[in-house]
Amino acid sequence: MRTTRRAVLGAAAAGALGIGFGTTAPARASEKGLRPEEGLQPEKGIQVAVLLYDGFTALDAVGPYETLCRLPGVRVFTVARRTGPVRTDTGQLALAAERSLSDVRRADVLVVPGGGNRGIIAAMDDAALLDWIRRLHQHTTWTTSVCTGSLLLASAGLLKGLPATTYWASRPYLEKLGAVMAPGRFVETGKIITAAGVSAGLDMGLHLAARLSDEATARAMQLAIEYDPHPPFDSGSPEKADEATRRLALKLVEG
Repeated sequence: MRTTRRAVLGAAAAGALGIGFGTTAPARASEKGLRPEEGLQPEKGIQVAVLLYDGFTALDAVGPYETLCRLPGVRVFTVARRTGPVRTDTGQLALAAERSLSDVRRADVLVVPGGGNRGIIAAMDDAALLDWIRRLHQHTTWTTSVCTGSLLLASAGLLKGLPATTYWASRPYLEKLGAVMAPGRFVETGKIITAAGVSAGLDMGLHLAARLSDEATARAMQLAIEYDPHPPFDSGSPEKADEATRRLALKLVEG
Protein backbone atom coordinates (compact mmCIF):
# COMPACT_ATOMS: atom_id res chain seq x y z
CA MET A 1 0.00 0.00 0.00
CA ARG A 2 1.42 3.38 -1.02
CA THR A 3 2.18 5.70 1.90
CA THR A 4 1.42 9.38 1.36
CA ARG A 5 2.19 12.44 3.46
CA ARG A 6 -1.53 12.88 4.12
CA ALA A 7 -1.82 9.27 5.32
CA VAL A 8 1.15 9.68 7.66
CA LEU A 9 -0.25 12.94 9.06
CA GLY A 10 -3.69 11.41 9.45
CA ALA A 11 -2.36 8.33 11.23
CA ALA A 12 -0.24 10.43 13.57
CA ALA A 13 -3.14 12.71 14.43
CA ALA A 14 -5.53 9.81 14.94
CA GLY A 15 -3.09 8.00 17.19
CA ALA A 16 -2.33 11.02 19.30
CA LEU A 17 -5.74 12.65 19.49
CA GLY A 18 -8.23 9.96 18.63
CA ILE A 19 -9.42 11.80 15.53
CA GLY A 20 -8.83 11.54 11.80
CA PHE A 21 -8.36 13.95 8.93
CA GLY A 22 -11.07 13.76 6.36
CA THR A 23 -14.03 14.20 8.74
CA THR A 24 -15.99 17.23 7.70
CA ALA A 25 -18.27 19.05 10.09
CA PRO A 26 -21.28 20.94 8.81
CA ALA A 27 -20.79 24.57 7.89
CA ARG A 28 -21.31 26.98 10.76
CA ALA A 29 -21.54 30.73 10.97
CA SER A 30 -19.13 32.97 12.80
CA GLU A 31 -20.03 34.24 16.25
CA LYS A 32 -21.17 37.47 14.65
CA GLY A 33 -23.28 35.45 12.26
CA LEU A 34 -23.45 35.02 8.52
CA ARG A 35 -26.53 36.56 6.99
CA PRO A 36 -28.76 34.12 5.09
CA GLU A 37 -31.05 36.94 4.03
CA GLU A 38 -28.15 38.19 1.90
CA GLY A 39 -28.08 35.08 -0.20
CA LEU A 40 -25.81 32.57 1.54
CA GLN A 41 -26.53 29.05 0.35
CA PRO A 42 -26.05 26.84 3.45
CA GLU A 43 -25.15 23.81 1.36
CA LYS A 44 -22.33 25.78 -0.24
CA GLY A 45 -20.78 26.74 3.07
CA ILE A 46 -18.83 29.88 3.79
CA GLN A 47 -17.42 31.41 0.61
CA VAL A 48 -14.03 33.17 0.85
CA ALA A 49 -12.84 35.16 -2.19
CA VAL A 50 -9.12 35.91 -2.44
CA LEU A 51 -8.52 38.70 -4.95
CA LEU A 52 -5.59 38.43 -7.36
CA TYR A 53 -4.31 41.20 -9.63
CA ASP A 54 -1.16 41.67 -11.66
CA GLY A 55 1.69 42.46 -9.26
CA PHE A 56 0.15 41.17 -6.01
CA THR A 57 2.43 39.78 -3.29
CA ALA A 58 2.31 35.98 -3.04
CA LEU A 59 2.32 35.52 0.74
CA ASP A 60 -0.32 38.22 1.17
CA ALA A 61 -2.74 35.89 -0.62
CA VAL A 62 -1.34 32.48 0.31
CA GLY A 63 -0.99 33.19 4.05
CA PRO A 64 -4.72 33.74 4.69
CA TYR A 65 -5.51 30.96 2.21
CA GLU A 66 -3.52 28.45 4.29
CA THR A 67 -5.22 29.46 7.54
CA LEU A 68 -8.73 29.23 6.09
CA CYS A 69 -8.85 26.62 3.34
CA ARG A 70 -9.06 23.60 5.67
CA LEU A 71 -11.72 24.96 8.00
CA PRO A 72 -14.85 22.78 8.03
CA GLY A 73 -17.54 24.22 5.80
CA VAL A 74 -15.28 26.90 4.27
CA ARG A 75 -14.56 27.16 0.55
CA VAL A 76 -11.69 29.45 -0.48
CA PHE A 77 -11.36 30.48 -4.12
CA THR A 78 -9.25 32.94 -6.11
CA VAL A 79 -10.73 35.64 -8.30
CA ALA A 80 -9.23 38.09 -10.80
CA ARG A 81 -10.25 40.21 -13.77
CA ARG A 82 -10.15 37.01 -15.81
CA THR A 83 -9.50 33.36 -15.00
CA GLY A 84 -6.04 31.86 -15.42
CA PRO A 85 -2.54 32.70 -14.20
CA VAL A 86 -1.87 36.01 -12.47
CA ARG A 87 1.73 37.11 -11.94
CA THR A 88 3.02 38.24 -8.55
CA ASP A 89 5.12 41.35 -7.90
CA THR A 90 8.39 39.55 -8.68
CA GLY A 91 7.11 38.32 -12.03
CA GLN A 92 8.62 34.92 -11.24
CA LEU A 93 5.52 33.26 -9.79
CA ALA A 94 1.92 33.04 -10.88
CA LEU A 95 -1.21 31.84 -9.11
CA ALA A 96 -4.29 30.71 -11.01
CA ALA A 97 -7.52 32.64 -10.65
CA GLU A 98 -10.45 30.21 -10.55
CA ARG A 99 -13.15 32.79 -11.23
CA SER A 100 -13.44 36.16 -12.94
CA LEU A 101 -14.69 39.35 -11.30
CA SER A 102 -17.86 39.23 -13.38
CA ASP A 103 -18.60 35.72 -12.06
CA VAL A 104 -18.40 36.71 -8.38
CA ARG A 105 -21.17 38.95 -7.13
CA ARG A 106 -21.21 37.87 -3.49
CA ALA A 107 -18.90 36.27 -0.97
CA ASP A 108 -18.99 35.92 2.79
CA VAL A 109 -15.34 36.94 3.13
CA LEU A 110 -13.16 39.07 0.84
CA VAL A 111 -9.36 38.93 1.17
CA VAL A 112 -7.47 41.73 -0.63
CA PRO A 113 -3.68 41.18 -0.77
CA GLY A 114 -1.15 43.93 -1.20
CA GLY A 115 1.36 44.23 -4.00
CA GLY A 116 4.54 45.84 -5.20
CA ASN A 117 4.54 49.48 -6.28
CA ARG A 118 3.68 48.68 -9.89
CA GLY A 119 0.84 46.34 -8.99
CA ILE A 120 -0.77 48.30 -6.19
CA ILE A 121 -0.64 51.65 -8.02
CA ALA A 122 -2.26 50.15 -11.11
CA ALA A 123 -4.92 48.45 -8.97
CA MET A 124 -5.68 51.69 -7.11
CA ASP A 125 -6.31 53.36 -10.48
CA ASP A 126 -8.54 50.52 -11.72
CA ALA A 127 -12.07 51.94 -11.43
CA ALA A 128 -13.74 48.65 -12.36
CA LEU A 129 -11.78 46.75 -9.70
CA LEU A 130 -12.57 49.33 -7.01
CA ASP A 131 -16.25 49.22 -7.95
CA TRP A 132 -16.19 45.42 -7.66
CA ILE A 133 -14.66 45.68 -4.17
CA ARG A 134 -17.36 48.17 -3.11
CA ARG A 135 -20.16 45.99 -4.45
CA LEU A 136 -18.82 42.83 -2.83
CA HIS A 137 -18.30 44.65 0.47
CA GLN A 138 -22.03 45.45 0.62
CA HIS A 139 -22.77 41.76 1.21
CA THR A 140 -19.68 40.41 2.99
CA THR A 141 -19.59 39.32 6.60
CA TRP A 142 -15.89 40.18 6.66
CA THR A 143 -13.87 42.39 4.31
CA THR A 144 -10.14 42.00 4.89
CA SER A 145 -6.80 43.11 3.52
CA VAL A 146 -3.13 42.28 3.95
CA CYS A 147 -0.24 44.73 3.65
CA THR A 148 -0.91 47.42 1.02
CA GLY A 149 -4.22 45.75 0.22
CA SER A 150 -5.65 48.28 2.69
CA LEU A 151 -4.74 51.01 0.18
CA LEU A 152 -7.16 49.33 -2.21
CA LEU A 153 -9.89 49.27 0.44
CA ALA A 154 -9.18 52.92 1.17
CA SER A 155 -9.21 53.81 -2.53
CA ALA A 156 -12.62 52.15 -2.75
CA GLY A 157 -13.79 54.50 0.02
CA LEU A 158 -14.20 51.81 2.68
CA LEU A 159 -11.77 53.13 5.30
CA LYS A 160 -12.66 56.82 5.65
CA GLY A 161 -12.29 57.76 9.31
CA LEU A 162 -11.72 54.15 10.35
CA PRO A 163 -8.74 52.68 12.25
CA ALA A 164 -6.68 50.47 9.94
CA THR A 165 -3.15 49.29 9.29
CA THR A 166 -0.91 48.55 6.32
CA TYR A 167 2.70 47.92 5.32
CA TRP A 168 5.03 50.02 7.49
CA ALA A 169 6.37 52.16 4.64
CA SER A 170 2.84 52.85 3.36
CA ARG A 171 1.40 54.24 6.60
CA PRO A 172 1.47 57.89 5.40
CA TYR A 173 -0.32 56.94 2.17
CA LEU A 174 -3.06 55.13 4.08
CA GLU A 175 -3.66 58.24 6.19
CA LYS A 176 -3.76 60.43 3.07
CA LEU A 177 -6.53 58.15 1.78
CA GLY A 178 -8.64 58.93 4.84
CA ALA A 179 -7.94 56.06 7.23
CA VAL A 180 -6.79 56.45 10.83
CA MET A 181 -3.47 54.63 11.22
CA ALA A 182 -3.61 52.14 14.10
CA PRO A 183 -0.84 49.91 15.52
CA GLY A 184 -0.93 46.14 15.55
CA ARG A 185 -0.39 43.07 13.40
CA PHE A 186 -4.04 43.39 12.41
CA VAL A 187 -6.82 45.84 13.20
CA GLU A 188 -10.50 44.91 13.35
CA THR A 189 -13.03 47.70 12.86
CA GLY A 190 -16.60 46.54 12.47
CA LYS A 191 -16.58 43.97 9.70
CA ILE A 192 -13.27 45.19 8.23
CA ILE A 193 -9.99 43.59 9.26
CA THR A 194 -6.72 45.03 7.93
CA ALA A 195 -3.37 43.31 8.46
CA ALA A 196 0.08 44.87 8.49
CA GLY A 197 2.80 43.77 6.07
CA VAL A 198 2.95 40.39 4.31
CA SER A 199 3.48 37.83 7.11
CA ALA A 200 0.86 39.59 9.26
CA GLY A 201 -1.70 37.98 6.97
CA LEU A 202 -1.07 34.72 8.83
CA ASP A 203 -1.98 36.34 12.15
CA MET A 204 -5.08 37.90 10.67
CA GLY A 205 -5.98 34.62 9.00
CA LEU A 206 -5.90 32.74 12.29
CA HIS A 207 -7.99 35.45 13.93
CA LEU A 208 -10.47 35.16 11.07
CA ALA A 209 -10.42 31.36 11.39
CA ALA A 210 -11.69 31.74 14.95
CA ARG A 211 -14.43 34.08 13.72
CA LEU A 212 -15.55 31.66 11.02
CA SER A 213 -15.39 28.57 13.24
CA ASP A 214 -14.29 28.79 16.89
CA GLU A 215 -11.15 29.36 18.91
CA ALA A 216 -10.43 25.64 19.39
CA THR A 217 -10.44 25.10 15.62
CA ALA A 218 -8.26 28.15 15.03
CA ARG A 219 -5.75 26.93 17.62
CA ALA A 220 -5.68 23.55 15.90
CA MET A 221 -5.21 25.30 12.55
CA GLN A 222 -2.19 27.15 13.95
CA LEU A 223 -0.69 23.80 14.90
CA ALA A 224 -1.70 22.26 11.57
CA ILE A 225 0.44 24.81 9.72
CA GLU A 226 3.02 24.78 12.56
CA TYR A 227 2.99 28.55 12.83
CA ASP A 228 5.29 29.16 15.79
CA PRO A 229 7.63 31.91 14.59
CA HIS A 230 11.03 32.37 16.18
CA PRO A 231 12.94 34.34 13.52
CA PRO A 232 16.72 34.36 13.58
CA PHE A 233 16.78 38.17 13.55
CA ASP A 234 14.89 40.84 15.46
CA SER A 235 14.33 43.32 12.64
CA GLY A 236 10.76 42.47 11.71
CA SER A 237 9.28 45.91 12.37
CA PRO A 238 10.50 49.39 11.47
CA GLU A 239 10.72 50.26 15.15
CA LYS A 240 13.31 47.50 15.65
CA ALA A 241 15.32 48.02 12.46
CA ASP A 242 17.98 50.65 11.89
CA GLU A 243 17.89 53.11 9.00
CA ALA A 244 20.25 51.07 6.79
CA THR A 245 18.07 47.97 7.22
CA ARG A 246 14.93 49.94 6.39
CA ARG A 247 16.50 51.32 3.20
CA LEU A 248 17.69 47.89 2.10
CA ALA A 249 14.29 46.35 2.86
CA LEU A 250 12.57 48.84 0.56
CA LYS A 251 15.17 48.25 -2.15
CA LEU A 252 14.55 44.50 -1.94
CA VAL A 253 10.77 44.72 -2.20
CA GLU A 254 10.98 47.20 -5.07
CA GLY A 255 12.98 44.60 -7.03
